Amino acid sequence: MDVTSDRTLDDGVRERRFTLTAAGDPDGAPDGAPGILWTSGPGPLVLLGHPGGLDRMYPRLLDRARDALAAGFTAATLELPGCGDRPRAPDAEAARADLRRAILAGEKVLDETVDRLVLPLVDAAVPEHRAALDVLLTLPGLHGPVGLAGGNIAIGVRMAVVEPRLAAAVLFAGSRIPRRALAEARTVAVPVHVLLQWDDEDNDRQEALDLFDALGSAEKTLHATTGGHTGVPRFAGRAANDFLARHLIRASVGRAR
Repeated sequence: MDVTSDRTLDDGVRERRFTLTAAGDPDGAPDGAPGILWTSGPGPLVLLGHPGGLDRMYPRLLDRARDALAAGFTAATLELPGCGDRPRAPDAEAARADLRRAILAGEKVLDETVDRLVLPLVDAAVPEHRAALDVLLTLPGLHGPVGLAGGNIAIGVRMAVVEPRLAAAVLFAGSRIPRRALAEARTVAVPVHVLLQWDDEDNDRQEALDLFDALGSAEKTLHATTGGHTGVPRFAGRAANDFLARHLIRASVGRAR
């Protein structure tokens, strides 16, 4: 991990931008995945997901990071493959164009289109997220167990299945869900808190409800609020942080015994 900038914000939050490289990890980020780490003291690490475009998403991510730090966490985020300044994947761009064309025409989005768009993203992003954890958890003040909050829901499901350091996940319903993610959801065991914007204009509510139903977690919560795709109210974010705090503390105590 190469730190590219290190600054302290007006409220005392330390913000470090970094690039995750493939050194020592052949499944890492060969083109260099940019990321941001926010800290104000020691605490369990929460990965903040987003739909891609780190610079575009920065104001919202910073607000979420500040809320996470106020809840006692450290927070980090990573740019997604094919987003921001990272090289584009032609197949994904073609699938995205097909998706937009179907939505604009008022047509049903084909499962095959969603699979072409989302599955390669999940396959590429999850190893990078895990490689980022390998590095970040060696830094002073950062520790596990780890939480995950937001981003592409299929990435969150895969992380909940394969990453043993993940103790709890907050999944944001609001991205297209491939069929494979439904199958993977049945094997999720960690506690899950799903945030659903009931009036999301861009995504199918029933898909999100089907995924929630499929989740195999013994403890799972669906928190639905009125509003559109980007209108998640602040109280819903606070409830999600409370959920993570409760489960990360419980997991920490359990692992210390």
